[in-house]
Amino acid sequence: MKILKFGGTSVGSAQRIKGLLDIVNPTERQVVVLSAVAGTTNALVEIGHAFLAGKTEEALSLIKQHKDKYEDLIKELFTTAQGLEKGKDLIDYHFNYIASLGNEMFTPVEEKIILAQGELLSTTLFHFHLEEIGVPSVLLPALDFMKIDEDNEPMVPYIGEKLSTLLAEFPDNTLFITQGYICRNSFGEIDNLRRGGSDYTASLIGAAIQADEVQIWTDIDGMHNNDPRIVKGTHPIANLSFDEAAELAYFGAKILHPQSVFPAQRYNVPVRLLNTMDPQAAGTLISKEGGSNGQIRAIAAKDGITAIHIHSSRMLLAYGFLRKIFEIFERYKTPIDMITTSEVAVSLTVDDTRNLEDIIKEVEDFGSVHIDRDQTIVCVVGDFSANTHGYAAKVLDAIKHLPLRMISYGGSDYNVSILLDTSHKTEALRSLHNRLF
Repeated sequence: MKILKFGGTSVGSAQRIKGLLDIVNPTERQVVVLSAVAGTTNALVEIGHAFLAGKTEEALSLIKQHKDKYEDLIKELFTTAQGLEKGKDLIDYHFNYIASLGNEMFTPVEEKIILAQGELLSTTLFHFHLEEIGVPSVLLPALDFMKIDEDNEPMVPYIGEKLSTLLAEFPDNTLFITQGYICRNSFGEIDNLRRGGSDYTASLIGAAIQADEVQIWTDIDGMHNNDPRIVKGTHPIANLSFDEAAELAYFGAKILHPQSVFPAQRYNVPVRLLNTMDPQAAGTLISKEGGSNGQIRAIAAKDGITAIHIHSSRMLLAYGFLRKIFEIFERYKTPIDMITTSEVAVSLTVDDTRNLEDIIKEVEDFGSVHIDRDQTIVCVVGDFSANTHGYAAKVLDAIKHLPLRMISYGGSDYNVSILLDTSHKTEALRSLHNRLF
């Protein structure tokens, strides 16, 4: 069985929803995972924020605006009166339900319920479309099998057991449709796998039922060796290892959600990145054997980075100092991207600044603290193992004309990471591309 995930742009219009059948093969047993229609999740976030702020009239106005867009979509999607009526009933139900949540005490629980409506809409609309044109399909609610534990980690054995049972109930069906992104938490409440989580859903399903392959369909033909929006002459990479793909996804390659690599890697399920607009393109295959020795593979950049520099003479010859620093970030659930140390100083970077002020107050107990905002991490991925020679020097030589704030090398066999001011990002990406490829 294959798992096919389609992102928001792939279901962004009635024409594109209809076009999914150019890719989905109804005669082959597969699970189709859909994101919300493009723009829907952002709109639902805005509605939720308005309700949380007590701006009910503003929220209701936003609900009407977005419902009107769906009214236009179903007029293009359905060609029969019966199909149009089912589509109209569906959007009436969901948007009326969203509006009704404003009559209650609105909390983050209701906000997550609102966010779930996007995927519930897109999957049911696709199911109704297939029904109208006579293509059999089964709608599998993700809320019946996708679950996270008290640490917000997916319960893969549970997912596999529940989903396998559901699939077994339809032995004669080949096409199954389910929602990305949404799940239930340990309390049984509606929750989500964080933004971009539809990739994660597809990977978790593939891992849980040991699928033959997970396919991630977007609007670009695979993972490129640099950012094609900034650099000319980039090309898709035919094969990547799980480790290489994870580094690129984490450090800015937008085509793939960073967490989606790990379930597939753990259960050794290949992931293929393909282009909805050009289904014949080869794309990128991510697998255990996909890496290449002795090569630099790709460059990615991650914006929105804040660097924290801590200087303290108490570090000198002191054991336990770094542990105390890391414990502060752990308490505030703030991941660290890069870290460098000297005898009396430690510098590290974060991309989550929600608790930055509280973190700084606690860190100042250990020494003086300096903050650099608007930074970018540029990550060069390839074979940087101990057996290779000269690659790191080649990377640094390519950007020797730019002021660098931090360099991370040796923490992984797969990357060299450089921190610089975001104003130098474009020049860094172009210069590295020209020298390395």
